[in-house]
Amino acid sequence: MRTTLLYWSLLAYVVAALIWWFISLEKQNRLIAERDRNYLLEHRQAISPLEFETRLQLVDRQQAKNTTKHLSEGITFLALIGLGAVWVYRSVRRRIRLQQQQEQFIMAVTHELKTPIAVARLNLETLQRYPLEGEKRDRLLKTTLDETARLNFLTNNILVASQLADRGFRSDKTELNLASLLRDCLRDFQKRFPDRIVLAEIPDEVVLNGDPLLLQILINNLLENAQKYAPRETPINLNLTENGGSIRLEVIDQGPGIPPAERKRIFNRFYRIENETTRKTQGTGLGLYLCKKIAQAHRADISVTDHAPQGSNFAVEFLA
Repeated sequence: MRTTLLYWSLLAYVVAALIWWFISLEKQNRLIAERDRNYLLEHRQAISPLEFETRLQLVDRQQAKNTTKHLSEGITFLALIGLGAVWVYRSVRRRIRLQQQQEQFIMAVTHELKTPIAVARLNLETLQRYPLEGEKRDRLLKTTLDETARLNFLTNNILVASQLADRGFRSDKTELNLASLLRDCLRDFQKRFPDRIVLAEIPDEVVLNGDPLLLQILINNLLENAQKYAPRETPINLNLTENGGSIRLEVIDQGPGIPPAERKRIFNRFYRIENETTRKTQGTGLGLYLCKKIAQAHRADISVTDHAPQGSNFAVEFLA
């Protein structure tokens, strides 16, 4: 608040100084013109009427010329000040917003790291203290493994996001079967979320030149995103198609959808839509950012559109 007040105060001072500069120059211009006119009037008898009129017109033209020059310079300076002020304001706002997003990201990461660690520790302490057997022991072990998988997923996202932010990052691409990789990711996803229905249409083989680790992270993040925001009783559609010179991967959910104004912003780092759904759902704002970066690293486009009757359709278009 103080910074904003100081900014607008300084801007108002600069504009006021510019206006005062214009008024002062115009006042000086009028005084000079008035002095020249008085001089001509005092020496009118010594010059011819034609010369007097010519000199008087010259004084008037010079005054008008100076006024035009001062006005054009003032407008130019005012335009430059306005452009500079807008640029500075947007830059500062962008930095403030980024700082707020980073703070929210740190809080979210701290919470998401502590939760699986706490659950896994509690489960292991329970197994250590009590001689549990059978179903109870298996349930605690499964929960612990799920939490460690969640922890691994989060740390992978953070590490890969840091690497992709480095312009010197180079992925290890190789020829792979994207359909087989997609089935492996789906199998791991269904182990973590056995109650979630996934309707998959995956061909036997789709050959792509890519980085298997990065593509796995992309698929996992799209599935995780659909899992978070779509109601549990609704299915997730997972489609992989090959058409001529392109390969299309789609993850379709029946969640609340993405407003059109937010569809570009959601791929920015740390960005999360400010609504009731996202406030109730845990997240770091890295998942879709990673998807965009990974898609770009594979010369692919990622987009989101509406899905009828409701939900979102995240599509990644690869050039085969």
